[in-house]
Amino acid sequence: MGNAQTEDEITLFERDMKEFWIQFKISYGTEQINQTSALRDLCKETIEALSEKWSKKLKEEDLMIDNIQEYNNEILQQSKYVAEKEDQLTEIKSKLNQEEEQQKNLTDSIQELKEELMKKMEIKSSKNKAAKEKVEQVNKIKTLFKEHLGLEMRRIHDEQLQFIFRHIDHKDPDKPYICTLTINEQGDYEVTSCTPPLDCIAELQLKLRETNNFSAFVANIRKAFTALLYKQSA
Repeated sequence: MGNAQTEDEITLFERDMKEFWIQFKISYGTEQINQTSALRDLCKETIEALSEKWSKKLKEEDLMIDNIQEYNNEILQQSKYVAEKEDQLTEIKSKLNQEEEQQKNLTDSIQELKEELMKKMEIKSSKNKAAKEKVEQVNKIKTLFKEHLGLEMRRIHDEQLQFIFRHIDHKDPDKPYICTLTINEQGDYEVTSCTPPLDCIAELQLKLRETNNFSAFVANIRKAFTALLYKQSA
């Protein structure tokens, strides 16, 4: 009987210990669950706070990136505008340089034309002076030839000088023998007509140009007309 009581006490003790452990486990498990839940809530709140903070920061950074991109685009547009203006300025400078070169060439051409015109005027003046001197020389001997050689000189069209010789043909003293002379553009004497024609007229013209001896030329023309008359009479 004593053993049975002892066994009951042991059984009761074991049962009490079992219940104690069950209750302890239940109590400890509930506390752990509560702590875990509290920790999870804290973590969730922390994560949400961090998420909000980083989300805000990311938005600010996105805004900053947008501002930087907009600023870069503005700088790019300004750079393009400056490049276009530089190209326009370069083109304007090039046109100005071309106009300056054209102006210089035009000025040089005008100066060359002025110099050429002055030279031509000097040459013309010199020729006019020479022609005037030759005409004066002719006028000086005009009277002498007319009185002694039966020579008459006339100024006809185109500034030509006509020599009319008479008293060559004794049968017809008034018969005219005519030689027409002018001064060409080169300032030289030139026989334009001779009536009747003389074979030696080219030679006499060349000699007149070489010697500029007008008196000898007129005398030689008269001799040539006289020789022609004798040749035709023979």
